[in-house]
Amino acid sequence: MLVKVLLVDVNPKMIGAWRNTFEGNPEVEIVHGSMLDQPVSAWVTPTNSSARMDGGLDLVIKNCLGQQIERAVQAQVKQRYAGSMPVGHAVVVPTGRPQPRFLISTPTMVGSSDNIGATMNVALACAAAFQAAHWQNTEEPGSIRSIALPGLGAQTGRVPVEICADLMWTAYDLFREHAFRDFAQMRQALERLLGDLSPKDSHKREAAPALASMGVTPSKPTLGGANEDFDAADLDDFDDRD
Repeated sequence: MLVKVLLVDVNPKMIGAWRNTFEGNPEVEIVHGSMLDQPVSAWVTPTNSSARMDGGLDLVIKNCLGQQIERAVQAQVKQRYAGSMPVGHAVVVPTGRPQPRFLISTPTMVGSSDNIGATMNVALACAAAFQAAHWQNTEEPGSIRSIALPGLGAQTGRVPVEICADLMWTAYDLFREHAFRDFAQMRQALERLLGDLSPKDSHKREAAPALASMGVTPSKPTLGGANEDFDAADLDDFDDRD
């Protein structure tokens, strides 16, 4: 992986759930604190399909970056999705600041306060954020070197923290070994994995044959640990499957 991943939240229960779930992934940094204090290339914010930044972390980030960030996100959503971005998609918007340079907006829900506790929306939103970061780095190598994500859906979406952590781990693990040509193929891969509710180790064992059957083969990892050296040339090894 070539992008440092930080998991950041103010909820100590979310922090505990991440530490348990990502115990075997020491390259992932887990921070108990505010997203606004993280000096990374990109912040990830969970939003709704219309990208109204009217509550939760969305609102906190809008208050920090200014009203123009909401207008920029909504302009991209209007251009690409006719005003309604589906769950499992994401957009990357420049902030005009040195840190974070980008905001990645990914919907966890359609409305502003949907209960998504019984859905796989967290995995879709998390994977979409990684996919969007990968595409940004393909277009501008090295532009996103680090990314901070909150507990997606664990507050407004009422997803239990343990489930949130497991779904985010599934998305993270998928992008450590595979790249996808579009959001549709990414979603199909996740659905193959999440259709089986076996423990994480079983997911790891079954991931390769499941993805191979879809025509997706392992590529150079697109996400990386805190101690890796980042070289823009390495990004040329990323493989968007045709």
